[in-house]
Order: sequence, then structure tokens, then C-alpha cells
Amino acid sequence: MSDKRRSRAAAPMAAEDGLLLLQSQALAEEEEAKTKGEMLTRFLKDKLAKEERSSTLNLHKLRTQWRTVLREVKDKELRQDIEILSQTFARVMDCKDSVIESLATDLEEAEEQHAQALRSHLYNIDRLLQLQHSRLTCLEEGYSAQLEALKMELEAERRTILEQHERESCYLRDVALATEQNYAKNNHEATLNFQSARDDIKYKSQQEKQYSRLQLGGKVEVLWEQFQRAMQSYTEATEHQKIAFEALKQKDKKSSREIEMQAKKLQKLQDLVTATKGQIAAHLRESEKQNRHAREEKESVLRQLQELKNEMKQARAMAHGSLARLTTQSSAALKALARVVEKAQHILRLAEMCRRLETEEEKVLPFYPSSLAEGDQREAQQVLEETPTEPLAQAMRDYVGLERFWQRFNKVKLEEQALEREQAALSQRNQHLRELLRQYLAGISVSQEVLSEPNALLIVERKSCVPADLPHAEGGHAQGHQSTKHPDSLSEGDAHPDPIHGSTGTS
Repeated sequence: MSDKRRSRAAAPMAAEDGLLLLQSQALAEEEEAKTKGEMLTRFLKDKLAKEERSSTLNLHKLRTQWRTVLREVKDKELRQDIEILSQTFARVMDCKDSVIESLATDLEEAEEQHAQALRSHLYNIDRLLQLQHSRLTCLEEGYSAQLEALKMELEAERRTILEQHERESCYLRDVALATEQNYAKNNHEATLNFQSARDDIKYKSQQEKQYSRLQLGGKVEVLWEQFQRAMQSYTEATEHQKIAFEALKQKDKKSSREIEMQAKKLQKLQDLVTATKGQIAAHLRESEKQNRHAREEKESVLRQLQELKNEMKQARAMAHGSLARLTTQSSAALKALARVVEKAQHILRLAEMCRRLETEEEKVLPFYPSSLAEGDQREAQQVLEETPTEPLAQAMRDYVGLERFWQRFNKVKLEEQALEREQAALSQRNQHLRELLRQYLAGISVSQEVLSEPNALLIVERKSCVPADLPHAEGGHAQGHQSTKHPDSLSEGDAHPDPIHGSTGTS
């Protein structure tokens, strides 16, 4: 009887020990899972904090380096501006000094020239008083001939000026028409280029969108495969726990059958056994809930980890892209600044060269006054102050600061055109003088070619006594002899005495 009682008392003790072991194992697993989750979250937080600190440090370094670069560039620009201003000030002072010196020398030269001109004027007056009486007679005769010649020359010059005016007006009309056509052509080409560039940008953006969509689809497939592998590894890791649970369940069934068989003997312990069964079922439900909760937490942690990895990759890619863009933009900015500096230096060199070629008047008064009247100037100022509506006029308002430059440029162009016209006129006059000189030399020389052509010196009013069958050389000699014997045989309009040298000359 005592053995039976001991066995009966030992059976519930063994069941309680098994339940305690199961509870301790479940608690240990829960604590281990919690510690693993806490360690994982702590590790991820530490890693995220390190990344944030490193990113802020790198951004601070980039900003400091960029500030130093900008300060150096600004320092160089300010130093160059100071040097340019100092050079311009020195140049202006040198110009003023040179103008003052040139004016002083011009004044001295003008005084000397005035004194010399006064002396020469007095001498010439004395000489002219002597020659006046002899000149008046010949001037009256040559006045009519010169007046006719001048009238003819002026009429010819007037005709040439009118013809040149017509040609230039036609040329200017053609130039205006050509400029309008060129403007329309350039505007059409610019619109076509803009439309083609816009279509290219749209096509490139669509291609980049499709490429990013394909790339993201591949990433989603890779993430799904990683999730399946993680799920499979989890099921393999919990397989032995499931087997142990099934074994315990079978053992529980066996013990329940034994308890049912001995129910009649263990009526006093039935309530305890039912209570223990309820506790076991409750513990099983709690363990299932805890396992399900642990699996959900694990999945959520894995998803968060994956999202953090993706965000880190995107942040690294964005930082790398922004750094590359920054480097390219900084290099492009440096190249553009270098080109601007080179262009400015070239412009300054050209300005120095042009400054050396300027006259004293241009150095003192570099901008000529406007030729418009006051009313026209006021109307032009009102037109400039009005807000433009056309795009071309709006673009021209950006170049108002170049008005002085265009004024000087137009002045130079006008002077160039005037010099070209003066050169053409001088060349024509030189040609005319050469022709007159050739005719004069042909008239005073005796040769076979001259005698075969009409000569002004051989035209007489009286009849010649020389026979017509003489050779040309003898005829020329006789005619020259006759002209020496009878100087009054020359025509009155072709010869007149020189009042200074006392000789005759052709008009």
C-alpha cells in the first residue's frame, strides 16, 4: 500500500517537473530571441548613427573646401580688379600729362609759326605789291578759262556724287533686306534647334524611366528570393522543436489514456489533472502566440533591415552622384572662369593697343557729342525708358551698357569709310594730274608719236608758210622756229605769261 501511494504521489510530481522544464525552455528561448533582437536593433542604430556622423563630417569638409576655393577665386578677382583700376588711373594720369605737354608744345610752336608767318607775310606783301600790276592783266584773261573749267569739273563731280549716292542707297537697301532675311533664317533655325533639343530630352527621360523601372523590378525579385531563403532557413531551424513538440504531444496522449484507465482509482486527483491540462493548453496557446509574435517581429526586423540597406545604398548612390556632379560642375566653372579671364586679358591687351593708336583729341574727348536735336534726344530717351513688349527689344535692354562702345565703334567705322572715300578721290585726282602731266610733257617734247598726234603747241591761227610735203622733223623744227619768231601767233586761251618766272605756259 505504501508503494502504491508513493507511486501515485510520484506521478503528478513527474508531470509537474516536465511542465516546469517546458516552461523554463520556452522562457530561455524567448529571452534568447529578445536578446538577439535587441542586439540587432542596437547594432543597426549604432551603424546608422555612424553613417550620419560620417555624412555630416564629409558635408562639412566639402563645404569648407568649397568656401576656401571660392574665397581664393574672389580674392584673385578683387586683386585683378584693383590692378586694372590702378593701371587705368595711371594711364589716365599719363594721358592728361601728355595732353598738357602736347598743348604746351603746340602753343610754343604756334607762337613760333605766328612770328614766322608774320615775317613771311610782310615779305610777301612787299613782293606782291610789285607783282600785283603784272598779275592783274593775266588773271583777268585766265579767269574766264578757269571759271569754265571749274564749272565743268563741278558739274562732273556733281554727277559723280549723285551717281555714287544712288549706288550707296541701293547698296544700303540691299544690305537692309539681306539683314532681315538673315534674321528670319536665324530665328527659324533657332526654333528648329529648340524643338529638336526638347524632343531629345523627352526621349532620354523616357529611356531613363524605363531603365529605372527594369532595374527596380530586378531588385524586387532579388529581395523576394532572399525572403524565401530566409523563410526556408527559419523553418529548417525550428524543425527539431516541432518534432520535440509532437513527441511531447504523443506522450501527453499516452498519459491521458493511462489517466482515463485509472480514473476510477484517481477520482480525487481528477480535478488536479484537468487543471493541469487546462494550464498545459493555456501554456501551449501562449507559446504559439509567442512564437507567432516572434516570427512576425523577426520578419519585420528583416524587412526594416532590408529597407535600411536599400536606403543606405540609395544614399550612397545619391552622394556619389552629387559628388561627381559637384566635381564636374566645379571643373566646368574653373574652365569657364579661366576662359573669361583669358578673354578679359585679351580685351585689355586690345584696349591697350587701341589706346596707343588714339589721337590726342580722342584721348581728351573719347566720345563725340550727339548730332540729334534736343527734341529728338528727348524722344529717343522716352522710347528707351518705355518697357519693351517684343522679345528682341527686351534682349537689347541687356546691352544698354555697350552704348558707349558702339558709339566709338561706329565713329571708327565712319572714319574708315571717310578715309576710303578720300583715298578714292585722291587716287582719281592723282590719275587726272598724271594725265595732265603726260599731256604737258607730250606737248613740250618732239617725237614721232607726238607729231603723229594733235599737239596744242602746233595749233596756230595764221596760215603756215612751211610746205606740206616736208618731213615731220623739219616741219617741227620750222614750226618751233616760227613760234620763237612770232610768239603772238599762239592762241590767247592756250598760253599766257607767268607773272613770277616771266615765261609762257599752257593752261
